[in-house]
Amino acid sequence: MNAPRPASRPGNPCFSSGPCAKRPGWSLGSLSEAALGRSHRAKLGKAKLAEVIERSKKILGMPADWRLGIVPASDTGAVEMALWSLLGRRGVDVLAWESFGEGWASDVSKQLKLDNLRLLKAGYGALPDLTQVDFSRDVVFTWNGTTSGVKLPNGNWIPTGRAGLTICDATSAAFAMDLPWDKLDVVTWSWQKVLGGEAAHGMLALSPRAVERLESYTPAWPLPKIFRLTKSGKLIEGVFKGETINTPSMLAVEDALDGLKWAEEIGGLKALIARSEASLKSVADWVGASDWADFLAEKPETRSCTSICLKIVDPWFLSLDADAQAAAAKRIASLLEEEGVAFDIGSYRDAPVGLRLWGGATVEPADMAALLPWLDWAYGAVKSDKAAA
Repeated sequence: MNAPRPASRPGNPCFSSGPCAKRPGWSLGSLSEAALGRSHRAKLGKAKLAEVIERSKKILGMPADWRLGIVPASDTGAVEMALWSLLGRRGVDVLAWESFGEGWASDVSKQLKLDNLRLLKAGYGALPDLTQVDFSRDVVFTWNGTTSGVKLPNGNWIPTGRAGLTICDATSAAFAMDLPWDKLDVVTWSWQKVLGGEAAHGMLALSPRAVERLESYTPAWPLPKIFRLTKSGKLIEGVFKGETINTPSMLAVEDALDGLKWAEEIGGLKALIARSEASLKSVADWVGASDWADFLAEKPETRSCTSICLKIVDPWFLSLDADAQAAAAKRIASLLEEEGVAFDIGSYRDAPVGLRLWGGATVEPADMAALLPWLDWAYGAVKSDKAAA
């Protein structure tokens, strides 16, 4: 039997996993103080860039002796900057349980051509065996698998006294999950995720251990200008004070500030995490009663509260061939977009067939709850249409 058509709908249908929903109440008027037409190197421009850095550090509870800089090319640029600038002194363990981790492993192997590389891999839905990680080596990993919905439950698997560096891609975790700064050496993210900022800019956070590596080690390969963090063997401190390597969008900077100020107004990191966790709880309660949907993450403690990935477990659906399954899942997402209920919730192109709901802090938990009956309605409609065909 088809689920009834829901009477209410989400107030904001934006559930994309990036760029993500703007904060509640956002409008273009929120950016009226942007330093448009001004140099990013002028006093006003540098002050705004430095403000993004300082507000971010404060909200995240980053240790005072860490450096945080704004870098080009979103989270991808920040991660690549770390890989190209820091790796090569030691062997490297790369953890991969979804497409982005696999991408970092490919770059380390095929671009940097490091032969002392180990890939610790798990399929979508699971984590690699963390007990096999060798911390005498450098370790590269995502905190939250954006395309699998599988996160690290904690940092207990990382020793405090380690020889290698831990390089963490935290783009869909920062501002929505607790990050154990004492277990990390490099942390990256972008503005377009949990706080709903505009894309193109990345954030690169470095521990004192990471800075020491930068100042004592020169990679064997040439570094493009946008990756260079040292000069004459010393850290370029200006990068971490708002003196960006390239020209940033001052409109995007203002938008980043708007998101950070909103985060402070609602209660900081604890409030941001609580909003994401509330959305996840709604989905978990719904999944518990569903006869057709389940989490892609195999263990509850690894379920992401931001990129919430669902698989379809109805025997009817599983009886379809792979192409038919993909078409049905795509039709579910398209039907909800046509209704103006949910945009961009199809699973990532390299991930298993299913749905992906963004539950970051800018999504109202009430909107997530309102979406769930629509998922039942859309699935029922697609199943009925396929069965009748």
